[in-house]
Amino acid sequence: MGFFGARHAVKSPPLPQRKSTTLRRLFDLDSQLDALSPAAPSADADTKQLLSAISYCTTAVFNFVDPAESPAQQDLKRRQLSHVLSAVRETKAPFFLDEAVWPPLLAMLAANLFRPLPAPAHPCLPPDLLDEDGGGWTMALAPDWPHLHVAYDILSAAVAEADERTLRRHIDRGFLRGLLALFQSEDPRERDRLKVVYHQLYSKLAPDRGFMRRQMVCELAHQVFDAEPRPCGAAELLEIWGSIICGFAVPLKEEHRVFLSRVLVPLHKAKCVAAYHRQLAYCVTLFVAKEPELGEVVVKGILRHWPATNCHKEVLLLEELEELVESLDVGDLQKVAVPICNRVARCSGSTNSQVAERALCMWNNEQFVKMASQCWEEVLPSIVEAVEKNLEWHWSKSVQELAASLKRMLEEAEPVLYSRFLLQLQRKEADMAEEERKRKMRWERLEMATAKL
Repeated sequence: MGFFGARHAVKSPPLPQRKSTTLRRLFDLDSQLDALSPAAPSADADTKQLLSAISYCTTAVFNFVDPAESPAQQDLKRRQLSHVLSAVRETKAPFFLDEAVWPPLLAMLAANLFRPLPAPAHPCLPPDLLDEDGGGWTMALAPDWPHLHVAYDILSAAVAEADERTLRRHIDRGFLRGLLALFQSEDPRERDRLKVVYHQLYSKLAPDRGFMRRQMVCELAHQVFDAEPRPCGAAELLEIWGSIICGFAVPLKEEHRVFLSRVLVPLHKAKCVAAYHRQLAYCVTLFVAKEPELGEVVVKGILRHWPATNCHKEVLLLEELEELVESLDVGDLQKVAVPICNRVARCSGSTNSQVAERALCMWNNEQFVKMASQCWEEVLPSIVEAVEKNLEWHWSKSVQELAASLKRMLEEAEPVLYSRFLLQLQRKEADMAEEERKRKMRWERLEMATAKL
């Protein structure tokens, strides 16, 4: 039985062999699929092609002024720059994080961007010839812009895609100084691109922000202390400062208060302030909004730098004073209410109709009237004098109409005070007329005595 069972035992069928799922087998499958698929371009080949284009753009520099330059070569370089730009914008490119690409890329950008700027095309334009935006200073366009704008696009794309550590390793302070010097360019297109790039770098290079702020302060200080400053770039730098000031924490650091009192406020006295006044007023308003007590520093600085003969600048400063009055509470304006109203009263009697109209229109502002009402005794004498002289002597009919409207408003608000100060003004004018009559009589007697000799 045992023998039979042993001899004729039924064998079980063999188990099916399981396929291996090890990493080794997966790698083998990937290699087989790669062998069956068409050959893909090598990353090393792409990197070499990019480095070749960067090298060509570094050595081939054109100024578009020399007649010996070949238009074909210029077009070839433009295509090479476009190729570099496309490669940098490809965020998934394997060579983008390659450390071997950054140094030649920055060297190429420096060779194309950092160049001696031409002499000013409008070195000594008087302020009266400037338009409202200061455009008279920015009429010269860079002839090599077909290459420059692509170079700026490359730099902007590289900074946008790179992380902070990569930028800190490759962009040094010498490169930042070179970019800042380019704000002197008279081409507004270049300054606009430069503003975007410099602000991108400021937002990513956190350890260098203090250095970048100091360099921008030095650049703006030239507008204050240079005998013949170039206003090109001041507006763009102030736009960058506007976004920086928005991020300041309260209370402000002493460094930022010093910047306001020693740079921003003195910028009002520059004769080319019309080229950047809109941006300057915005920065000043941001400071006052963060710390209202700084309003006194700003107002006194503006009044101290008030122009004597520049009517267009007077209109700009009157507009800025009105904005400051609107942004502050009446309590914060107590210390500067009298000097502001006295200045507005003097401007109301200006022979320039634009200045007089702008000053008289400030009385339509409720906040300004509320500020003046806190100190009627101090401010009404100068206002009454300006209004009465405009009604009697001013050549502009619109100024006379505004003065008459202001007189009706003041007589309704403070009839007793207005009558009293009007009487004082009439007595003052009568005394001056009597003094003039006596002076003429003395002069006539002197002439008669001289004639008898």
